[in-house]
Amino acid sequence: MKKLLAIGEALIDFIPQENSKAISEVEGFSPKVGGAPANVCGCYKKLGGDASIITQLGDDAFGDKIVNELSGFGIDTSTVRRTNEANTSLAFVALKEDGNREFAFFRRPGADMLYREEYLSEVNFKDIFGLHFCSVSLGNFPMKDAHVKAINLTKENDGIVSFDPNLRFNLWDSKEELFKAVWKFIPKADILKVSDEEIEFITGTSDINEALPKLMVGEVKLVIYTMGSKGAYAFTRNAKAFSQSMEVNAVDTTGAGDGFIGAILWQLNNSNVTKADLENLTSEQLSKYLDYANVCCGISVTRKGAICSYPNDEEIRKMLALLY
Repeated sequence: MKKLLAIGEALIDFIPQENSKAISEVEGFSPKVGGAPANVCGCYKKLGGDASIITQLGDDAFGDKIVNELSGFGIDTSTVRRTNEANTSLAFVALKEDGNREFAFFRRPGADMLYREEYLSEVNFKDIFGLHFCSVSLGNFPMKDAHVKAINLTKENDGIVSFDPNLRFNLWDSKEELFKAVWKFIPKADILKVSDEEIEFITGTSDINEALPKLMVGEVKLVIYTMGSKGAYAFTRNAKAFSQSMEVNAVDTTGAGDGFIGAILWQLNNSNVTKADLENLTSEQLSKYLDYANVCCGISVTRKGAICSYPNDEEIRKMLALLY
């Protein structure tokens, strides 16, 4: 299988030791390696693929923890840079009583934000499956330009570009700035993942059928629309599919969306789907991919943490056999 690259933030998620409380009320947190691009790599690797994270960490203990754990999961960290210009980014997470997550970031700036385009090596993009990225690192700092170059290098090597906006409003000076950044990059993607919590902000409507023509722009060939416990849809211009989520008692939803897209990307690579094949995927194929990703997430949210919570391929296939 070809390698998946992800570019952006790798950080420490401080997971609450108790749920149904705001961050200000939580008495204890456990540090877990996270950051959406790193999580996607983690899921992809656990399922059987090769993955590499392009990021920058501080020359500090948290940076050491991230490198050690990502390497322990088998993720290629040769593209991770270290710097003493800034500390490793941190994120505190809480699951409030209403079920929504609350975030507090310590990233002003974080080491990942200072990663520069000239640090990218073209050799890392040779014969890759694709590149995945999110919006957290698309602010007005050097890492944004690195994303542009990485996307261009991926396209030059016929790789698939995958974009999950993964909106984090409190990291931006204004919602307008975030909106502009997201829409600058959507047309560059071959695969676009959006959630029911994000779609209205991005498109102006909460109706996926109304939003879809707005999302199918530029290079976009496949739209993945996730709705948490309500299931997920997949759309191309010629086909669509739906899959219902597993019924589980969620313990920790951190990284669930990252696991979903990681599972989709792994299946596409495992099925030898290329960029040219995306728009010709059938409803049957899309349904199969969604079922697999839903089970991946269903298992993940019953465990604490992000990467460490993701199941392997054998676990997912056993559950699929029971459910279908």
